Amino acid sequence: MFVRIVKMGFHKENVSAFLEIFESKKEKIRANNGCQLLELYRDKNNPTIFFTYSYWETEKDLENYRNSELFKVVWAETKALFNIKPVAWSVDKTVSMP
Repeated sequence: MFVRIVKMGFHKENVSAFLEIFESKKEKIRANNGCQLLELYRDKNNPTIFFTYSYWETEKDLENYRNSELFKVVWAETKALFNIKPVAWSVDKTVSMP
């Protein structure tokens, strides 16, 4: 399993639009084959910065999602709201202590 982390920054006036997009699409994103978990975090000190964490069984599962029509729609809607370039990391989960 690996984790995809994406950091996104939005213009203040676009935060509510982003949250609406996420709310309306989160179930569809999570329903993709191989997606084990989807989380959204908001920075404590800067409320215009968000992070998504998605857990995937394989890198191929993430690539299939990234090549889907759903991703194209979500990304097109979301990227129009950015105030900084998004940054993404793909990391392997090595330890988890529930």
